[in-house]
Amino acid sequence: MSAVGVKRDHNGRAKVVPDGPRGRFHDMFEGFRDELDQHHDRRERLVKASRDVTAQTRDRVKDINKELPPNIQKDMDTRIAEIATLLGSIAPDLQSINRYRYQSSMRCLEELVEALTFAHYLRHQTLLTPAEAQAAVPADVGLTEYDYMYGVFDLFGELMRFATVTTAQTGRLLGDGGRTLLSDMQALGCAFEMMRDVPTRDYRNKVEAMRQSVKKVEKLGYGLVVRGSERPRGWVPDMKEDVVDHGSP
Repeated sequence: MSAVGVKRDHNGRAKVVPDGPRGRFHDMFEGFRDELDQHHDRRERLVKASRDVTAQTRDRVKDINKELPPNIQKDMDTRIAEIATLLGSIAPDLQSINRYRYQSSMRCLEELVEALTFAHYLRHQTLLTPAEAQAAVPADVGLTEYDYMYGVFDLFGELMRFATVTTAQTGRLLGDGGRTLLSDMQALGCAFEMMRDVPTRDYRNKVEAMRQSVKKVEKLGYGLVVRGSERPRGWVPDMKEDVVDHGSP
């Protein structure tokens, strides 16, 4: 009778299947499988911890250009410590050329950059620089240009969701010094639009998502000016509206 083993499908879900005949390389490849499983599990924990940082700031902060409330800062510090432990366990495997070899497997660092840049924006209403982002990474893992750029692309979505929630609560687009969330998003979006196109699906999807986020906050601001008095307090627009028809000329 064949032994029973555990394998994963392409989505990382485990399933129990009977093993076939064992060969002389079987044990070696089982070791590779176990290493990949551990890497996959660490990556998922990193993504979750980074998203928790973002969610806690988005859902519980009500203003910008101010220090975060102590209870939120404490929760963030706990999550960052968890991220530091997880990154520390894989830092030796991400040195030199390996950092680029495993680029597609380290999308969790984009999530971390998104969380760090979002928290920084809420505190200072400025964009975290690449050097500041690297200094904030809680482990000896170098950020690549793509980690930073794609993380900032994802920041647009968080700013859009934050603008939607806080506008419903306060009746205005938050900002300071004559600038608003919308004007900041427009300025950053223009900077990205001036960059040379990267001919990959990931990059073009990120650009399109950025444009949609800016467009939604523009409509939010338009609604405040033109129809604000007609809407009840707490009104929130449909987040699924204004889907672009890519088949249009």
